[in-house]
Amino acid sequence: MITLHDLYEQDGQGAVREAVVAFGARHLVRSGDPDAGTDWKWAERHFTCLIETIMGAAVPPPPGSGKPVVRRAENAAVGFLLAVSSQPDYRCPVCVKQQARQTR
Repeated sequence: MITLHDLYEQDGQGAVREAVVAFGARHLVRSGDPDAGTDWKWAERHFTCLIETIMGAAVPPPPGSGKPVVRRAENAAVGFLLAVSSQPDYRCPVCVKQQARQTR
């Protein structure tokens, strides 16, 4: 499965790279220090969860053809990053879902 790091490295100076950085900015280190920076492990886990959620919503593939489903889910997740990266106040959907569970 593709990672945020892979996307960042593959895109050079393009929009996908900017979208990866914007997604990472939604996952700051929880140290109390406002300049602590991005927790990339946390961001990677949430990007993987996003891909898995998209795959779970897909129609089950015929036996032996799982790779195209994964690729489509990865592309949809990248499309999501691109769509929301220009929104200054968007929240990571995985974070939102986890926060909703904690407040119940």
